[in-house]
Order: sequence, then C-alpha cells, then structure tokens
Amino acid sequence: MTFSEQLRNRAAPIWAAQLKHPFVVALGKGTLPAKKFQYYILQDARYLEELARIFALGSAKATDGDTAIRFAKLVEDTITVERGLHESYGKQWALSPKDMRSTPLAPTNYAYCRHMRSVAQTGTLGEITVVALPCAWVYCEVGHHLLGKEAPKPSHPYHEWLQLYGSPEFAEVTRWMREVVDRCAKTAGRAEKARMEEAFLISSQYEWMFWDMAWREEQWPI
Repeated sequence: MTFSEQLRNRAAPIWAAQLKHPFVVALGKGTLPAKKFQYYILQDARYLEELARIFALGSAKATDGDTAIRFAKLVEDTITVERGLHESYGKQWALSPKDMRSTPLAPTNYAYCRHMRSVAQTGTLGEITVVALPCAWVYCEVGHHLLGKEAPKPSHPYHEWLQLYGSPEFAEVTRWMREVVDRCAKTAGRAEKARMEEAFLISSQYEWMFWDMAWREEQWPI
C-alpha cells in the first residue's frame, strides 16, 4: 500500500461523510438553492487564490525541473481553468472578477487557507503537496460520485461544475499529486511523515467544513 493510500484510509470516515453532506447531495441532484451555490462559488474563488500560491511554493521547492514545471502549470491551470469556471458563473450574477476577489473570506475559508499557508511556508515538498492533495482528490471523488456513469444533462443547473471535476483531466492532477507525495514519503523520516499525515487529515476535515460552510452560508458572528 502506498503512503497516499494509507492517508486515504485514515481519512475514509471524513471523506464518506462528504458524499452524504446535504450540500453535495443537493449539488448532484441539481436542487441546491442558487443562493447557496453563489455563496460557495464566491468563497471557492477566494480559496483558489491561496491554492495557486501553494502550488507556486511547490514549484519553488521542487528539486527537479519536471516537478517544478508541473507545479507551475498547476498555478496556471488553477488561475485560468478553475477560476475561469467561477468567473463564468460570476457573469451570470453580474459580478466582475474584481467583485469576486473583494468577497471577504468566511471564517472556515480563512482558517483553511491559513492552514495551507502555514504548512507550505515552513514545510518540505512532500508537506506542500500533501496539504493541497485533499482538495484535488476529494473533488475528483465527489465529481465522479455525482456524475455516475452519465454526463450531466445540459438542463442541470450545475452541469459545468460537474463536468470539470468529473473530468479525466482533473483526475490526472490528482494522480500526479499522489505520485509526488508517494515519492517524497520514500525518503521522508518518521517526523516528516507524521507532519504529512497531520496536514492531510486536517485538510480533509476542512474540505468537509467547506461544504458545510456553504450550506450554512457562514458569516463572521460579530
């Protein structure tokens, strides 16, 4: 069993709970209220800004050219592909990219971004990769789970979201990140592996909390 598989097994209860979360269930059925989806997209757009920075740190920390180039490509893809999807929704809501970037981070989103930044700024390449891995891997699993064996109908209100995260291209990102984590784990000491596991599990918990944040349309209490 690879290191990434071990991590996935440790996080299994958290990930199983995500597939049953009312936000995810309603998203797949197309019954998610538009207001909740808009809240989610605006928060996710802010999250992607942080994720791009994490990938940039991965590129800087890489010890070989191929890994550095791939991380740099992830920075580009995060900005152009995923943010492009978000901004297409923003146009439907008459929101400019500037409007979307000015959305305040909700408490859970703020904490998740700071968790990733803390690990990435002080950690090894393995830690940088593993702290972002749940985001890619969870979305890949959720996308495939919600798609099933059929492409979403054009009438599905969230079919563009489902198509992106259920796509083979997105699955390839997850596969590559797992490969980096497994490669780094082979030379990591016990303490580093423990930090990698902790980062992965905390990020997995924040992924569940992100769905819940959007479902509740979380706001700062004061």
